[in-house]
Amino acid sequence: MTMRKLVIVGDTLLDRDVDGEVSRIAPDAPAPVLDERTVHERPGGAGLAALLAAGDGHRVALVTALASDAAGARLSELLTAAGVELYPLPLPGATPEKVRLRANGQVLLRLDRGGDPEPPEEAPPAALEVLRDADAILVSDYGRGVTRHPALRAALEKATAPVVWDPHPKGPAPVPDCRLVTPNLAEVCALTGDAGQGSTLTTAQRAGHVLRQRWRAAAVAVTCGPGGAVLCHSGPTPLVVPAPHVAAGDTCGAGDRFAATAALALAGGALLSEAVEQAVHAATNRISHEKTDKSTIEEVRARNGVVVATGGCFDLLHTGHLATLEAARQLGDCLVVCLNSDESVRALKGPDRPLNNQHDRARLLSALDCVDAVVVFDEPTPEAVLSWLRPDIWVKGGDYADGGPELPESALVERWGGQTVIVPYLDGRSTTRTIAAARGGRR
Repeated sequence: MTMRKLVIVGDTLLDRDVDGEVSRIAPDAPAPVLDERTVHERPGGAGLAALLAAGDGHRVALVTALASDAAGARLSELLTAAGVELYPLPLPGATPEKVRLRANGQVLLRLDRGGDPEPPEEAPPAALEVLRDADAILVSDYGRGVTRHPALRAALEKATAPVVWDPHPKGPAPVPDCRLVTPNLAEVCALTGDAGQGSTLTTAQRAGHVLRQRWRAAAVAVTCGPGGAVLCHSGPTPLVVPAPHVAAGDTCGAGDRFAATAALALAGGALLSEAVEQAVHAATNRISHEKTDKSTIEEVRARNGVVVATGGCFDLLHTGHLATLEAARQLGDCLVVCLNSDESVRALKGPDRPLNNQHDRARLLSALDCVDAVVVFDEPTPEAVLSWLRPDIWVKGGDYADGGPELPESALVERWGGQTVIVPYLDGRSTTRTIAAARGGRR
C-alpha cells in the first residue's frame, strides 16, 4: 500500500497535554495545584488520522479548516513537518483546542477552546482538485462543520476513488454511495436511536443495516473495541472480524487507524471483507503499540525491575530465535524485541526479503510467552529506538561469542549505565539456510 495517495477531509483540532505534579492544594480554593513539567502538542481529529497515515509512509493530503491564529499556525507546522500536504479552508473564529491537565498520567481537567463550531469559508480550487487525484479518500468527521461544506460534498459525490466515511453524531450524513462507513458501537446507536438491547453483535448488525440503507452506502463496519468489527453489507449475514488479541492500552487514534487502513486497502483493490480485516488488525496493533510505549517499561521500572531488549529481523521464526529470546528473558523482568521493519530488512538482506511482513512478524513474536513487547523500527540499526527504550541489558546473538570487534551498540548502551551481553545460538539454525533449503539450494 506504500505510496498511494490518501486524501483526508475533516475537522482538525490541536491537542495539548500538560503534565506535571500535584503536591499541594491552592490556598484560595479547594483545588489541586499543578506544577507544570512538560507540554506535548499534537494534531487531533482528522489531523491525527493524517499524522498516522503519513507515519506509515503513505502520501497524505489533508483538507481541513484552520483559523488565522496561533493554534492554526502550530497545527500547520506539526502537519507539514510530518510530510502531510495541507489544503486549509479559512475558518472564522478560533482553531479548536483540547488542553488536558494531567498528573501521573491521570487527567485532572480538560479545557476546550475555540467556542461553538463555525462553518468554514470558501474552499480553494486546489482543495477540490486534490480529491480528483486521490487513490483513496477518508472523511474524518468530528462534528465541527467541514463535512457540511457544499463544495466539498459535491466534490466527494463526484470522486472516483473509494470513499470511507468515519461519521460523527453531530455531523451530516455521508454522501451517497460511500464504499464504507465506519461508526463505532456508541455512534451507531446514537445515530439510529437504537436502545442497544441484546448482545453487541445483534445491536451492531441491527443498527448497522439501518444506517447502510438510510445512507445508501455499500457497507457499514461497526467497530466494537476489543470485540473487533461487524461488517454489514448487502447480504443478510454480517461478517464478524474479531480482534487478533486483547489489547490493553490507550485507544486514542484507534478509530482513525481503522478508517485510514480500510481506505488504503480498498485503494489497493482489496475486497470489503479484506479491508475490514486489515483495519481491525491495524487498530488493535495501534492500541498494543501504545501499551508497549508506555505501560510495559514503566511498570517494570516502577518496581525497580530490569528491562532487557534484543533485536533482529526474525523473518522466519525458528528454534534458534526461540532459544535466544528465552535466554534473554531470563536476564530481567521484561523483554522488549526491537524488530526491523520491512524497509529496514530490505536494506539489510536484499529486495527478496522479508518473506513475512512486519505485522505478521510482530504478531508471532508477541504471541511468545518470553516476549513482553515488540517495537518496530525503520532505521538500518536500532540506535534510535535504543536511545528511547534505554534498556538495562541489551542482548546480542552468538555471532560475537568468540571475540572479534566490539559490539556495535555497546558504547551507546553504556551511556545510561546499561550493559551489553551475548547469548549463544543453537548450532545449525539459520533463516538464510532455511530459505536456501526450501529453494533447493545450499549456502
